[in-house]
Amino acid sequence: MKSFCEDHILNRQSFCHLMNVTAFLTALSVFFATGLMNTSWAAVTVDNSVYAELLKKYVKEGVVDYQGFKNEETHLDQYLKVLEETDSSKLSRNEQLAFYVNAYNAWTIKLILSGYPGVKSIKEFGSIFKSPWKKKLARIDGEIVTLDHIEHGILRPKYKDPRVHFAINCASKGCPPLRSEPYRGEVLDQQLDEMARAFINDARRNRLEGKTLYVSPIFKWFKEDFNDDIFGFFQEYAQGDLKKQLGSSSEEIKVKYLSYDWSLNGK
Repeated sequence: MKSFCEDHILNRQSFCHLMNVTAFLTALSVFFATGLMNTSWAAVTVDNSVYAELLKKYVKEGVVDYQGFKNEETHLDQYLKVLEETDSSKLSRNEQLAFYVNAYNAWTIKLILSGYPGVKSIKEFGSIFKSPWKKKLARIDGEIVTLDHIEHGILRPKYKDPRVHFAINCASKGCPPLRSEPYRGEVLDQQLDEMARAFINDARRNRLEGKTLYVSPIFKWFKEDFNDDIFGFFQEYAQGDLKKQLGSSSEEIKVKYLSYDWSLNGK
């Protein structure tokens, strides 16, 4: 028969064990309530700070100061290294999309700088057999890939967002302008909307004359991305008089495509 002391010790050990388990479960519940239930604390983002400073200094209303970028090419290289070392699989969907758009734009600038000054068009970096967009130059996701791969192999098929065409920049005047700040996951939807709206309402790139809507050839090249409904896309993003005119005579308006200006979007 166990002595009173033995029973007392065993009961005390059981009680302590129970208290430890209870404390552990309580701590675990607090962790889930304040941590895992609020995943923003663990969100992975890309450090775009260096790139942000460069864009702020050297991109004004879509006009790129390539000489300024050339003077600070080492800083651009620092940012490209950040992109190279980023594991995109750990990013949220919006952060991933922003990552690939920024990578496309930053590597396009790097391509221009490889021959700057003296460059009048990005097409000068191509040849009869290979376009500049098929050059392997962008270091992302553990590979060296082409700009075409980023656009047509990742951005378009994976994210299926036509607004991306107004975010990526091909260093040409006919292209939607380069934004003066990086794309960021937390405000990406707003940024993409702003770029689409600005491009649609820019009379230098799209305009309505009588019953003819003259639009950028981007809408011809990527017609399927706009669900073969270019007019509907314009109605969604048009503002002011353009929106009124499109809405009042939609059945009568014909769409025609403008030529594309491949000259460098520099100063």
